Parts: sequence; C-alpha cells; structure tokens
Amino acid sequence: MAILLALPILGLMVVVQSAVFSQIHLLNGTVDLVLLFVVAWSVQERVTTAWHWGLIAGLLASLGTAITPLAIIPGYVLVTGVAIYMRRIFWQRPLLAMITATLFATLITHAVTLAALLINGTPIPLLEAFYMITLPSALLNLLLAVPIYALLGDLANWLYPEPIEM
Repeated sequence: MAILLALPILGLMVVVQSAVFSQIHLLNGTVDLVLLFVVAWSVQERVTTAWHWGLIAGLLASLGTAITPLAIIPGYVLVTGVAIYMRRIFWQRPLLAMITATLFATLITHAVTLAALLINGTPIPLLEAFYMITLPSALLNLLLAVPIYALLGDLANWLYPEPIEM
C-alpha cells in the first residue's frame, strides 16, 4: 500500500515543487520538497518501503530537471541510505535524525548535481555555488523539515499501525 501511495504523493510534490516552491528563493537556493519527503519517510521508525520511495522520487525528480537522471536517481537513493542510517544512529531521537539527515541530504544532492555539471563541462565556481546555493537551500530545507516530518509521521502511523499486544 505504501509503495502505491508513493507515486501520487511524490508526483504531486514534484509538481508543487516546480510550480510553487521553485519561486521561493533565498539567494539562489530553493527548497527541495521531494528530498524532504524522502528523508522524512526514511527516518520513520516502522517504515519498510523507504528504498522504494527513494527510487521513485529519483525517477520523478529526474523528469522535472535538465540534469541527467544518472545524477538525480543515485543521489536520491544515496540520500535514502543516509536517512536510514541516521534513523539507526538517533533511534531515540527521530526529530534529530530528520534534521541531521536533511542537512546531509541537501549536501549530498548538491554535491552529486555539481559533480554531474562539472563532468558535462559546465564551469562552476565551487565556493560561490556552496555559499550562494547549497547553504541557503540547506536553511530552507531545515525550516520545512519539522512540519514535513510531522505530516509523514501521521501517514506512516496510518499505513504502519502499531501492533496491539493482548
């Protein structure tokens, strides 16, 4: 059931991100809503479909960007792995796992995207890209991390109810 819900939820987030959140800038950084949904889903305790969501998010996000899917898809799958790892490290503090995973996820996706652009021959000043794009994007992502975590926590509790002991 959770895998079936991934397609419409993440598809809607791709549309909302490209239509609404792409217009919200802090310097040159923007919110990555799809990334936040993947991270928030992956740090939920009872979720077993995090890898599926990461792959679906990578596929859907690659449809809405000019960057090669060979950079986007592995980036989102890597982010899923980092979020699952953070869930295991901070198993008693899931909100701390969400915040830490969001920060690392933003850095990872920007590094993968930057590497893809550099391989394609696009000249990019690395420090300027870090200060003008990556750090503002990380700040915007961190601002939305907690509300999205709460929203997907409710969805995870609905899809993966806690077993009742008798």
